[in-house]
Amino acid sequence: MPNIAKKRILIVGAGISGATIARKLADNGYEINLVEKKKHIAGNCYDFIDKNGIRIHKYGPHLFHTSKKDVITWLSRFTDWIDYKHHVVSKLRNGDLVPFPPNIETLKKVKKEDLINIFYRPYTEKMWGTKLEKINPGILNRVPIREDSENCYFPKDNFQKLPKEGYTSLIAKMLNHENIKVRINCDYQREMSEEYFHTFNSMPIDEFFNYKFGHLPYRSIKFHHKVKNINRITKHPVINFTDINSPYTRQTEWKNLPNNKNMNHLTVITKEEPCDYKENNQERYYPVNDIGGLNRKLYQKYANLVPNDITFIGRCGLYVYINMDEAVASALLKAKSFINKYKKI
Repeated sequence: MPNIAKKRILIVGAGISGATIARKLADNGYEINLVEKKKHIAGNCYDFIDKNGIRIHKYGPHLFHTSKKDVITWLSRFTDWIDYKHHVVSKLRNGDLVPFPPNIETLKKVKKEDLINIFYRPYTEKMWGTKLEKINPGILNRVPIREDSENCYFPKDNFQKLPKEGYTSLIAKMLNHENIKVRINCDYQREMSEEYFHTFNSMPIDEFFNYKFGHLPYRSIKFHHKVKNINRITKHPVINFTDINSPYTRQTEWKNLPNNKNMNHLTVITKEEPCDYKENNQERYYPVNDIGGLNRKLYQKYANLVPNDITFIGRCGLYVYINMDEAVASALLKAKSFINKYKKI
């Protein structure tokens, strides 16, 4: 068995999970080769400054929030932060904007018995492409109805900030290590793993096994970006839509997020249109958590086939709907477990 410092590790995917494992292992003497099929690092966290000087999150708004001290400590090695507490409003059919998740201010304009059908059913059914009753209730519990005036979207998390220079910069600094080599615009081929001691793989697990048991369902998003020649449309960063007949679930006005240039003559918005991933160039964003757990059972059939020299990571690899802090925590745990397992070799 070769010396641990010379062991070569392959990581598939330069998102926040893959980057975390890459850096953790590199810090412990492993030689890391990372391949990414996209033309950029940072995965779905990828952001950039557009030609108007406004920071855009290409794959929808990513708002970091956590109470996990180890995650905060880890990420703070690679970024400074800027304070930001996320607040969302929903647009009613009459045009009024009310807090979401619903609170006592919302109840001044919407009856309590109508909350589910006005706010949760339209958004959920567009988002997941199925009836509300077929989705695991845990999804809805992420944004519970409130009985007070709290209007913060993530009221339980004591750390709510954005990376000062953006997520792409954060990931770039994480990958900036002499033991890490990155190849973007590079598709993973299974035979690649034969050249490495171990592979950490964030690709869809059903694709890895050539859909042996069938396709795992995922939802995707079509993002519609528009530049408006006005100062701003509203003061709100994110507006959810309650209209069941509209294909869109929400709108982000990017200049309303902090650390953005205040361009007085224009604003940039993005509307999100959910769809099946097969309708959007195979772009998988959200595993479908059905109430019967059938999708999870199908995932487990694939998981039972995973060889010992491969570990699946991230939303697609683990088929889980997790936040960024949970993805980082999971990646750190897997990296630590791997290091401890082979530290005496």
